[in-house]
This record gives sequence, structure tokens and C-alpha cells, in this order.
Amino acid sequence: MNIIRIETEKDYKITENITREAFWNLYQPGCSEHYVLHRFRKLPHYIPELSLVMELEGKIIAHIMYSKAQVKCDNGNIIPIVVFGPVSVQPEQQGKGYGEEIIHYSMNKAKNMGFGAIAITGNPTYYKRFGFVSGSSINVFYEKIARNEEAPFFMLKELIPDYLAGVVGTYFNPDGYSVDNADVDVFEKSFPPKEKKVLTGQLQ
Repeated sequence: MNIIRIETEKDYKITENITREAFWNLYQPGCSEHYVLHRFRKLPHYIPELSLVMELEGKIIAHIMYSKAQVKCDNGNIIPIVVFGPVSVQPEQQGKGYGEEIIHYSMNKAKNMGFGAIAITGNPTYYKRFGFVSGSSINVFYEKIARNEEAPFFMLKELIPDYLAGVVGTYFNPDGYSVDNADVDVFEKSFPPKEKKVLTGQLQ
């Protein structure tokens, strides 16, 4: 039986290691997602109540993190939303539905907390099953991408019906997702050594 609960301080190293294992060599040689998670906990837009872990037989196997974000409208209005990620499942537990379960649970909790919409950057094929749509399809565009260019990785989901109705604007990632590789290398020294590999399909 599995349970989902709020992450506590004693879980930090465990969830950072799960994140590291889940993303290692996936998008680049090595990864930085575990350092992103580590840094976010100290930022004001991090949402502790939506930093959740899943336990299976008493052991943590998955984690998801949320942060406050915003859409800056062309008319000057600011629309508060949230963004999640990284979301991580221990590699040997992947493909069993645990990722979907913790995402659905966290989205429902975010809705109950009063948040109106969620942003995500990721695989469109995967996230469409949760009701996410292309940001550009509802006139919300990703920062640094020209509006006449597609950004299929950027998606949105309304939690409150019509929360983004009539909005035309630009989504900005909260501070914390961009990290310095030198800082990642220093943080990486606190983990057991792993081989960085250049693999087909990586983004860089």
C-alpha cells in the first residue's frame, strides 16, 4: 500500500537522490534537477504544502514539487498560477503508474488550496493525459519564445474553469529553475559518484 504526504526535512536527501537517479543522463550528461529541488526549498515562491512524497511499504519512491508562478498579461495584469516539477519516480518503480498518481493527487490538492491554473514544461504526449493543453492554444506564451514559434513543451491546465479566459500574455518561470553548472558540480560532490554519459536523444 502506498501513501502520499508532505515532504519533511528528514526526507530532503532521499528525495534529492531519487530526483538525481530519475534524471541522470536523461536530458544531458548527468543532471541538475536534484540541485534545482535543493535550491527551491529556500525560495519564497516555493510551496512546502505541495512538496509531496509517495511512500511504498514505508520507503519513499516518488516526489513532486510546486512553486508559485505568474502570467504577465499584455494589458498589464498579473495572473497568479503555479508550476510543478521536477517530478521524480525511483527508476525501478517507473512505469507502474506512481508518477500519474502523485501528479493527480497534487493537482487536486492545489485546486483545493485555491490555485487557478498549473503550468508545466515537459513531454506533451505524457501531460495531455492530465488535461494540459498547449499554452499558445489559449494565448499564453512562453518567455523567450517568439509568439509565432511553437513551444509544444509549455502547457497549461485550468483548475478553476475559465480562470485564464480572455487572458493574453506571457508565462515566466519563477527564479530557481536556471542554475549554474559550477554550482551543480559542487553540490554533486555530496552524492556517490556516477558516470556522466552523452546519449542519443539528450537535449545537449
